[in-house]
Amino acid sequence: MNGGDPTSVIFFILIALWLASLSFFLFKTKAHYDKLIKRTDKKGLQELFDQLVDDLASTKEKVGNLLTRVKEQEEKGNTTIQKIGLVRFNPFADTGGEQSFIIGLFDNKENGLLLTSLSGRSGTRWYAKQVKRGKGLDFDLSKEEEEVIKKAKAFT
Repeated sequence: MNGGDPTSVIFFILIALWLASLSFFLFKTKAHYDKLIKRTDKKGLQELFDQLVDDLASTKEKVGNLLTRVKEQEEKGNTTIQKIGLVRFNPFADTGGEQSFIIGLFDNKENGLLLTSLSGRSGTRWYAKQVKRGKGLDFDLSKEEEEVIKKAKAFT
């Protein structure tokens, strides 16, 4: 190697730059590794990865349990009161005002009950009908009761 040869100097500079960049990336990687390991009480990267794999398996199990519980709650939720309908009406021509009413309480599939209050001059009477899939189970439904079911369907 001749001290004044320009190609030797350029080659030396290129080698020095390459060595400096490799050293930079090596120190940066080492600093990242040390920072990663410092957050744990583990001695090496393999132990850290083993812990992460164990944590992942535990998390998957917990998520699976949560999904099962969510499905159970959704099933239970389908049988709770979700739709409500109310209609006021006057069942008697000889009395004034809409003192009577029907209230319907239904689950997601229009299963539930209708409570009817008929108010007249002599008093108020209460009736209840069970409803299955929007139809009267034991008794036919009046037009007002069918209207309650339609209102309840629109309630959602």
